[in-house]
Amino acid sequence: MSAAVGDDGTAGGDITVVGHADLTPDTLLLVESALRARLARHPARGTAMVRTGAGTPLASGRAARASGRPLAVVIPTRSGVPAMPPQRDRMATGELLTLADQVRLLTYDPLDRDSCVGADERLVAAGALLLAVWDGSPSNGRDATAHLVTYARARGVPVEIVWPAGATREAEPATRAER
Repeated sequence: MSAAVGDDGTAGGDITVVGHADLTPDTLLLVESALRARLARHPARGTAMVRTGAGTPLASGRAARASGRPLAVVIPTRSGVPAMPPQRDRMATGELLTLADQVRLLTYDPLDRDSCVGADERLVAAGALLLAVWDGSPSNGRDATAHLVTYARARGVPVEIVWPAGATREAEPATRAER
C-alpha cells in the first residue's frame, strides 16, 4: 500500500487536487460533490493525489473514492520517517489513510507554510492535471492556491478550476486593530 514520491515529485500521470483551506462546511459538501462528478467523468484514469489535511484534501479524498478513482495520500516525512500532522489535521489524516489506495511519502514540514507550498509544487509538477478548488482570488500570504494555479500553467500542466455555485470561504479573522 505504500509508494514513495521522490523529492523531485516523480509520481506519474496523477491528478493533483489543491485548494483553499478556509472553505465553509457547506462549501466543502459542494466541493466534494463537484469533485466527485469531475473525477468520475474525467477520461484519464490516473490516481487522485492529495497532500494530507482537513478541508479540501479530505473532501477530495472522499470524492475520489466515491467516483471510483484510486486515491494516493501524500504524507510528510522527515529523514524517511512519517511526520506527525498538526493537531487540526489528525482526524482528517486518519480518515484519508483509510480511504487511500496508496500512501506516498514526501519530505516537507507540515507546520511550515513555505514547506507545504513547496511540497504542493512538487505534486503539481509531477501530475498530469491539476484540479484547483479556487475562487479566483489572488494569493494573500495565507493561501497559495492562486500561486499553485499559476505554477501549474507555467509548467504546462493542465488546470481545471472547481468552484461550485454557492461556494464561500470563511471570513478572515479580524486583526487586532479591527477588534
